Amino acid sequence: MTRSIHPDAVLIQAVIAGALSFAHLHDIAAAAGQDGWKAWAYPISVDLLLVAAWRRLRILRSTGGAVRAAWTWFAVALAASLGANVATAGLLDLTAVPAWLRILVAGWPALAFLGGTLLVHTPAQPRTETVRTAEPAADIAVTRDVPAPVPTTETEPVPALPPAVTVPAALLAHARKVADAHRTATGSPIDPATLRARLGVAPQLADAIAHQITEGTDPS
Repeated sequence: MTRSIHPDAVLIQAVIAGALSFAHLHDIAAAAGQDGWKAWAYPISVDLLLVAAWRRLRILRSTGGAVRAAWTWFAVALAASLGANVATAGLLDLTAVPAWLRILVAGWPALAFLGGTLLVHTPAQPRTETVRTAEPAADIAVTRDVPAPVPTTETEPVPALPPAVTVPAALLAHARKVADAHRTATGSPIDPATLRARLGVAPQLADAIAHQITEGTDPS
């Protein structure tokens, strides 16, 4: 069974446009004093930077990162390609290339290398996600031991102790990290109010967590 080949008009147009742009860049580089293989390397460098900037731009858009740098290098490569195409349309005497164009052509390799390096090593920043602090009820729970009130013969009343509170193990571990970071930053232990604000939990649960952290902290 033979498959018929249907030429794609868009693909053919892209090949023709790429070949013409490639030739124009080569002519500009050769006229600016870059002869031999160097004149053929300039179109490849410009097109590679253009493609690399476009691919990086798509990645940053999909991950929610900043696209300003990618747009900048895409515009630089597009200006180099478009400028060569316009310059070879009779607006520039290729037998007497001005000094400023020779400087631009000679400095392009360093500029393209810088742009490519920055595009590769710019991290794509993912969109921030809400950190889940609540854990499923199936997790192992740690129950605070509440001592029984000691009988006394004095007439003054015994203060009521707070009821036992179940603290999920994962939440307790996260709270210890928050408390350690607070101690490192401020030099003092974290108080229940600050801990409650950091974790976003109820006051009774925050007091229980603070009690657990205080009991598990080395006094030294």
